[in-house]
Amino acid sequence: MPHPLPPPSTPPVPLADLLARTDLGLRQLAGPREGVAIHWVHTSEMADPVPYLLGGEMLLTAGMHLAKVTGGADEAGATGPGPAGAADVTASGPADAAGPDTAGSAPAAPAPAPPTAATFPPAALDSYLDGYVARTVAAGAAALGFGIAPVHDTVPAALVAACDRHGLPLVEVPVGTPFTAVESAVWQAVTEARHRELTRLSEAQRALAAAAARPDPASAVLRALARHVHGWTALLAPDGAEHGTAGPRPDGPVRAAAGRLARVLGAGGPSSATDTLPGTSLSAYALTGRGPGRQALALVVAADPHDPPAHAIAGVAAVLLALITGPATAHGPAAAEHSAALVRLLLGARPADVAPLLGAPLWTVVHAERRRDTTESTASLAAALGTSLVAPGTAAELPAAPGAHPATESTARTEAVTAPGAAPALRALIPADQEVTAHPGWTLGVSEPAPVAELATADRHAAAALRRALAGRTALVRHRTPGPHSITSLVAPTDARQHAQALLAPLADSPPLLATLHNWLSLHGSWDRTAIALGIHRNTVRQRITRIAGLLDTDLDDPDVRMELWFALRSLDRDASRT
Repeated sequence: MPHPLPPPSTPPVPLADLLARTDLGLRQLAGPREGVAIHWVHTSEMADPVPYLLGGEMLLTAGMHLAKVTGGADEAGATGPGPAGAADVTASGPADAAGPDTAGSAPAAPAPAPPTAATFPPAALDSYLDGYVARTVAAGAAALGFGIAPVHDTVPAALVAACDRHGLPLVEVPVGTPFTAVESAVWQAVTEARHRELTRLSEAQRALAAAAARPDPASAVLRALARHVHGWTALLAPDGAEHGTAGPRPDGPVRAAAGRLARVLGAGGPSSATDTLPGTSLSAYALTGRGPGRQALALVVAADPHDPPAHAIAGVAAVLLALITGPATAHGPAAAEHSAALVRLLLGARPADVAPLLGAPLWTVVHAERRRDTTESTASLAAALGTSLVAPGTAAELPAAPGAHPATESTARTEAVTAPGAAPALRALIPADQEVTAHPGWTLGVSEPAPVAELATADRHAAAALRRALAGRTALVRHRTPGPHSITSLVAPTDARQHAQALLAPLADSPPLLATLHNWLSLHGSWDRTAIALGIHRNTVRQRITRIAGLLDTDLDDPDVRMELWFALRSLDRDASRT
């Protein structure tokens, strides 16, 4: 059996919340009733759905796979779609099997009724359901939903007993509740929870930035961090000495574990480390920018283990504290100038005004997204890239984009991707003379070198390169600007803009359609890669492209049409870069 992937870091939906919704009418029949969290929903009628489970989902089934055990008894008479949303199953009668040679003959005698689940040997059914539940639990599923009708009038008692035995929550989905209604309820709850998380993250980032500009910034950042993670924060030396703390002081075992983490980081170990104690999750971050002979400090955060946003907030604080606590002597005058540039930007200076303080005339913007096969922190990647000018993001924890289809059997093994417009796991500024190479466990999008005044444009180029890298499952993609002899240089920018606006006018009021067309053309018309880049289902891509072709009244299979549309879209891109 394949090892299940870890559950997604999207906000979990308590099963109790779904059970409390009267419009769904769900009823729990077995399994634990406290602390059950659902990350998404997956529907399958396969006898072994395990290869398509990612972990953390509610698996929905109408029990059609039981027909294999009951000799087809449960399929007989199931001639229409049931309220649970199961696939149609139509029984074939003897006349159907007789063939054309029997046309006009007397109807065949009705076949004897097949055995039902009630008359099938209980031992075989018990054994099958026990194995089914055991495999589902081993794959990491959070709960099992069993739909009533058209196959079963009640939930099999053997299934209830197996779920109780293996500790899998079993939920009865009534006749009037389609599986799609359960799925919709879960994703609605995920979206609402994620909105609350993003609001919290945004507020925390603003508070931390404001704290960094106050007198005694290190203490101010620690206090702001403790307030927003609802826990304890500390700057610890390798010997456990405290150089500042904030928040409710934890008990002795937690402080001792925090000291051990600080010692591991200070001894030249990893750039970050974690530990878990009953009721507490500890995270430690090595603060970069320390000079030789100076005491290495670590930021240690103790928070609720069931509070994933706390980790993202702590990552932002770690970057700020690295800048604050790292002495100017660590890297000579450059570190002092970088700090001065940060202060001036926080106080309202324009990027062009601080360009001389950054030293390098040209900079490369890197967007990075963590792959599922890595546990490396953003701080580790920043160290590998050789820069402390980084901005950790939260995209790795985002759910699918609005309208995205949940994981299906055909896409269950697809990596997590960043939707357009979402912040990546990390953004970094690197001097243009430093080479950027691929790093194991990460997907990178790299801009072309740009002066400070044009970093906003370079940031958009890096974001586009990252989306192409994710869609193509490539470790690194670099943005390339057309040279002076490209076809775009033959048309005046004003004429190109006017042509693009006229050609794409039917799509002007629909940014999702423009984004879909842009990605679809850039990925050579690939439905799957476009779906990955946009964070939506491939069928949604097909529907949008069909609608675009109708609105533009053109044939998108024509290469000349594609070329003209791409030229128009690139003209709009260049206009956006100049604004």
